Amino acid sequence: MAATPLTDLKGVGPALAKKLEKLGLFVVEDLLFLLPLRYEDRTQLIRIGSLVAGTRCLAAGEVLLAEVAYRGRRNLLVRISDGSGQLTLRFFHFSRQQQAQFQPGVHVSCFGEVRRGSSGFEMIHPEYRILRESHATAMSDSLTPIYPATEGVQQGRLRNLTDQALRLMQRSPPVELLPENIRQELGMPSLADAIRYLHRPPPDADVEQMTEGRHPCQQRLAFEELLAHYLSLRNLRAMAETDAAIALRGGQRQVDAFIGGLPFDLTAAQARVVDEILGDLRNPHPMMRLVQGDVGSGKTVVAAIACLKAIACGVQVAIMAPTEILAEQHWRNFCAWFQPLGIEPAWLSGSQKASARRQALEAIADGSAGLVVGTHALFQEGVEFKRLALVVIDEQHRFGVHQRMALRDKGVGSDGHPHQLVMTATPIPRTLAMAAYADLDTSVIDELPPGRQPVTTIAVPDTRRGEIVERVRSAVAAGQQAYWVCPLIEESDVLQCQAAEETAAALAASLPDVSVGLVHGRMKAPEKQAVMDRFKAGEIQLLVATTVIEVGVDVPNASLMIIENSERMGLAQLHQLRGRVGRGSADSSCVLMYEPPLNNSAERRLRVLRETNDGFRIAEEDLHLRGPGEVLGTRQTGVMQMRVADLMRDRGMLPEVKLKKPTAEEFKDRFLHYLRYTCGLELRHARPADHLIA
Repeated sequence: MAATPLTDLKGVGPALAKKLEKLGLFVVEDLLFLLPLRYEDRTQLIRIGSLVAGTRCLAAGEVLLAEVAYRGRRNLLVRISDGSGQLTLRFFHFSRQQQAQFQPGVHVSCFGEVRRGSSGFEMIHPEYRILRESHATAMSDSLTPIYPATEGVQQGRLRNLTDQALRLMQRSPPVELLPENIRQELGMPSLADAIRYLHRPPPDADVEQMTEGRHPCQQRLAFEELLAHYLSLRNLRAMAETDAAIALRGGQRQVDAFIGGLPFDLTAAQARVVDEILGDLRNPHPMMRLVQGDVGSGKTVVAAIACLKAIACGVQVAIMAPTEILAEQHWRNFCAWFQPLGIEPAWLSGSQKASARRQALEAIADGSAGLVVGTHALFQEGVEFKRLALVVIDEQHRFGVHQRMALRDKGVGSDGHPHQLVMTATPIPRTLAMAAYADLDTSVIDELPPGRQPVTTIAVPDTRRGEIVERVRSAVAAGQQAYWVCPLIEESDVLQCQAAEETAAALAASLPDVSVGLVHGRMKAPEKQAVMDRFKAGEIQLLVATTVIEVGVDVPNASLMIIENSERMGLAQLHQLRGRVGRGSADSSCVLMYEPPLNNSAERRLRVLRETNDGFRIAEEDLHLRGPGEVLGTRQTGVMQMRVADLMRDRGMLPEVKLKKPTAEEFKDRFLHYLRYTCGLELRHARPADHLIA
């Protein structure tokens, strides 16, 4: 049945099949997993005298009159009665033939939302049927499903097609993939029973439970989908563990000397994560590790230790960051750490001059560049490594899976595959990490270095801008520096955000004794870096910037952050921006300016930021507010493409998914089934995960 084309169904020709593809429907089995969005009750006929405004229901009656009225616009008004009351059917779009159907004395059944009109209850553009005298009103024997729609495919057509698919399923049931013992232990129905119930629920079905996705039949499909995804990622991991990699077992003396020479002690969390990484690097199979750490937790120095370990073993390391500012910040940090050790980090970006690029490419190709730092330019054609054995990717959620794989592939050769270390300063909730990164080992730096100051956060309306300007004046007078962040570079009639350029000019006029600098994404890289260098050196006291400073900027003397139009930004971005201050010994503050009135979502975001500096709590709240697609980035993972499972709603299943996964023998027997469906439709009813394509 899985391979049965849709055109085998009655009424489906090439034109309709093309329209159905927009709903992700390619074969008959796809129809079984086009689950309804909601349900309507057409199983009982409601007397007109018992109608309630705001409900959707089935009613019937005899036509008393039909007339065209002109009340602002042309209307067809059809008055019907069943003896208990009268109901008006109102149509704004109608034809003469349609109008002619409603002759007085004709019996009509109709379904729609009941509203209060000028002359009593009415339905606007209801679904209706003209009844012959010998026919009673047709009532459904199940709740009526409402499916996702696309242009040119009506609900009636989709119900007809799913009827045909359900009949075919009865003759040829789908493969049951969940082991019987798991289904029984969790009290789950069979796949065929679950599908049949969800498409044609009985009249007494709990509609509220189904609308919320909590019905056992929905949970059964969600569990299968989560399990398929989890097993797919674990299979990727199992495959990776059969790949060869260079076992990096030397270099411990250099690593110990580097750690001992740092002007600070590693935190216990940093030391633990370093041990986990170095342990992985000693293995002859590629490391695949995700390091999470809140803003300022010290991920970069942990990465530096891993890089030094690899370089001391005579191999190359590549560090990739999503923006030039962040990549150049890394390059400068690594230069400061590694140049005294005789290691000259190479720099590669899309904006560098041809001569500098050519020199860098030569050093990368001949192996004299043991460490290469750059942006997306690292995986472009023409970049050839001599012996790339470790890939470090910062802010990994900013890159698509294919981009990460493209860089990894630069190191695939006779020595095997390179080790991979991916890092993020945007903490990922445990729920998402479990679902999206089952192919990675996860390390968490859950401790901030001593002396790291908590940032006091307040939210104020932009009507108090003058007070904030005075606050900047006071901070600068006290020897501190400040950021002033604007979301946009240019004015926008839609967003009504202040332009960074105009803001910088206005602040310079208001604060004539303060040195004001400007940095935004449209400046050339050398210009941006020159401004950042002057800010870091203290020559610029107030830096007006767009969100290009979100990550990678470390100026300990900056103790004040002002963010304009903060109500328009997400929690994660606001937390990242706030993390640019609190890096020195002075008390630090973040001012969230907003344009009133705040909607509920914006008010909730700003309240969370005022209440906590904990990135992991903020990440959980962000997951609630925005959903997993936005938190992870849609390019990052196929999790967001699930049709049945919802990571927020079904998070409680994830431990069961890990616990109840098939045994090794069952896994081996069943995995081809899982993989076949997952690669095609994410276990029959979702699109393929990027991980699997990669």
